[in-house]
Amino acid sequence: MSFSDPLGDMLTRIRNAIMRNRSNVTAPASNLRGRVLDVLAEEGFIRGYTEVEQDGFKAFEVGIKYYEGEAVIREISRVSKPGRRVYSSVKSLQPVRNGLGIAILSTSKGVMSDHAAREANVGGEILCRVS
Repeated sequence: MSFSDPLGDMLTRIRNAIMRNRSNVTAPASNLRGRVLDVLAEEGFIRGYTEVEQDGFKAFEVGIKYYEGEAVIREISRVSKPGRRVYSSVKSLQPVRNGLGIAILSTSKGVMSDHAAREANVGGEILCRVS
C-alpha cells in the first residue's frame, strides 16, 4: 500500500483513535514518523511508542495519553503537505495557542519542536501543529 502523505496518514490515525477513545494506535514505521513521535513524547502529548512487527512489516504502536478522561491532544493537524510545502524562518515562527501547543519542524539540525528551533536559532519546514 502506498501513501502520498505518510506523515499525514499517521496524524489521521492518531486523530481517529482519540475520537474513538482508544488507548493505542498502530501506524507503519519510518524514520520521519519516529522523529515526530519522539517530539510528541518529549513534549508530553503521548505516553510513548514502541516498534512492533505487523504482517512482516515494522510498525509503531503509539500510546495515546489521557488526563481525567480527556485526551491530552485536542487538535493535531498537518501544515506542510506534499502539494504545498510550508517553510518558516526562526524569526517568523508563531507560537501555537499562545505557547500551549507546539509546531513540529524539520530543520537542518533534525526534527524538533518550535521551542527547540528558537533555542537552536534555525527555521525549517513546519510539519504539523499540536495543541
